[in-house]
Amino acid sequence: MTETSPSVEADRKLLAEAESRRGLTRCRAYLRLSGPGWLQGAITLGGGSLASSLYLGVIAGVSLLWLQPLSMILGLVMLSAIAYVALSTGERPFRSINQHINPVLGWGWLLSSLVANMVWALPQYSLFYGAMENNLAPSLFGKGAALEGDVGKWTCSLCVLAVSTLIVWSYGTGHWGVKLYERILKIVVALIVLCFFSVVAKMAIVSDDFSWSEIAAGFIPDPRQLFEPVGKLGELVAAIGDVAARDYWTNVVVQEQREVMISAAATAVGINMTFLLPYSMLAKGWSREFRGLVTFDLSTGMFIPFVLVTSCVIIASAVPFHGQLPEGVQIVDGDVSVPDNIAGDYEKRLGTRSVMLEGSISLEEKTLAAAMLRRNAGALATSLESLFDGDKLMANFVFGLGVAGMALSTISLLMLISGFVVCEVLNVPSTGWPHRLGCMVAATGVLWPLLWKGETKFWLAIIASNFGMVLLPVAYVTFFLMMNSRSLLGDDMPRGGKRLLINLLMTIATAASGLAAIWVVWNKCERGLGSKGIENGGWYGMAAIGLFVALVVVGHLVRSRGSAP
Repeated sequence: MTETSPSVEADRKLLAEAESRRGLTRCRAYLRLSGPGWLQGAITLGGGSLASSLYLGVIAGVSLLWLQPLSMILGLVMLSAIAYVALSTGERPFRSINQHINPVLGWGWLLSSLVANMVWALPQYSLFYGAMENNLAPSLFGKGAALEGDVGKWTCSLCVLAVSTLIVWSYGTGHWGVKLYERILKIVVALIVLCFFSVVAKMAIVSDDFSWSEIAAGFIPDPRQLFEPVGKLGELVAAIGDVAARDYWTNVVVQEQREVMISAAATAVGINMTFLLPYSMLAKGWSREFRGLVTFDLSTGMFIPFVLVTSCVIIASAVPFHGQLPEGVQIVDGDVSVPDNIAGDYEKRLGTRSVMLEGSISLEEKTLAAAMLRRNAGALATSLESLFDGDKLMANFVFGLGVAGMALSTISLLMLISGFVVCEVLNVPSTGWPHRLGCMVAATGVLWPLLWKGETKFWLAIIASNFGMVLLPVAYVTFFLMMNSRSLLGDDMPRGGKRLLINLLMTIATAASGLAAIWVVWNKCERGLGSKGIENGGWYGMAAIGLFVALVVVGHLVRSRGSAP
């Protein structure tokens, strides 16, 4: 799969020259050579990260700013591991896993990545349409416009698919196509960072509620945030006088808080991203001499843009939304008045409370329920108007451009990964028509109007991200075994203190993803099956996990027996 074209040889020469230099000269050369890390940055800056950051700001303020950088660091450990293995061996990872580790894990990694692409594509189209409807072209897609409703959704989604197909198909046209695609993604990532950074910079200047000390404190991890309401929502919960009602709302807030936290952690590094990195490096012609470039590439192209953008979105949503009543909600004569467009979600929250507890619902409870209502891109853009001196057009353009750029770049990358996956299934090089047609597997995203009828289109990304977290441990366990496989790495396997450190970091990352996945499976099965009258639904989820582990054991035994002399 590794190329030997003149362009690849020129990159190797440039890398060798850079290694002999220091400072800005080396940095400039590394930036010229970088690429796969920027693809990772573009896909992680998608709808899931945007929606998770938005809702983290709404539900927790700036107190959870630490979560996504920490999740990204753990993800970088595992991405660096698979990059090291791929560049050391020069082999396609899927083949290496099946031959040296476990065919169940190999196929589990491949199929999980493909399914994740198909699921994660749905919220990207939804978010792009939301940006067009609320921010960039409300006169065309908004209420009362010519393309309002399903007509606009399908028209917009098909246009996005056509543009994404043209962009991603350039990747399979040779080394120049790879470089062209990477340059396009670098520009898109830079624009995304600029859009959201400008919003927070403006907010820091004009907003009275902006506090640098609170923001700095938000980057300090606090494990208590997994078990109790945080920020202003915690204060609203504490204001509820009735003990039973206070306990009920504590569980509601913590449940939603955890769900968004899991989503945020899952979107930092998804299982499909773990598939993209090694194959994009091999497609670019990288080999073992490029291993030192990987850390720089992932840091500049992925980690820094991700932390900047997600932190800016959290801050931008926390200041106007956290603990605040949505626009149009008022407290009149001791009761909460909610406008029609959000009344459904509000009444649903109160209806669930009435079923769970007897007695009247207090004003404090109603206020909390209203403060927890989900916002969308339009609401956030509207709240930013004051930052642009009341210029609604500029507020919508800046925020909408960032949202649209995130969605479009992620859609094309999900298609790119699907092409790699399909080529691996067929055991053919990731070029030409097999790769191009394989990219179309992720076109399932255009079907989102059939699958999502909710008004808050951002929430679809939270659902998809929680699904992605369930699959992530498959990749992490696999990479851990690969880094400790002497038959695979041979003399390239780390030794001594370096190996101990790598294994410690990988163990922490794997354990964290595993615990999060177990929580998602238990919680979703318990609630989902419980709503259908099935008790102990969480144990059904645990049984499914146990079945997969059993298959892995069988796969290991079969491979070991087959490789025995």
